[in-house]
Amino acid sequence: MVIDDSQTIRRTAETLLSRAGYEVITAQDGFEALAKIADHTPDLIFIDIMMPRLDGYQACALIKGNPSFAKTPVIMLSSKDGLFDRARGRIVGSDQYLTKPFTKDELMAAVQAHLAGAREA
Repeated sequence: MVIDDSQTIRRTAETLLSRAGYEVITAQDGFEALAKIADHTPDLIFIDIMMPRLDGYQACALIKGNPSFAKTPVIMLSSKDGLFDRARGRIVGSDQYLTKPFTKDELMAAVQAHLAGAREA
């Protein structure tokens, strides 16, 4: 799942992941994402930090706080690369932090690292 208020980021990630054979669900903000997560139970979630209504930190905390999705890997996406932002992401339960703009290789490495772990579990 890719959650980002930027249509460009959503489309880019969706295209890259779809070409690699993954089914992709998108959402433009945290509220829309929470509804879709309940319906689709994604294996992996990429979430932007800065979004209107419900930001990535709040959405990640809600996802990780739900026992049904607590083990679902959440990767924060942000144009900020500060230590504080990374630490705050860890506090709310994120599993990784990718800085935008990300490369195809960075995106695929994150997917492979987290989905490999999920398959073994």
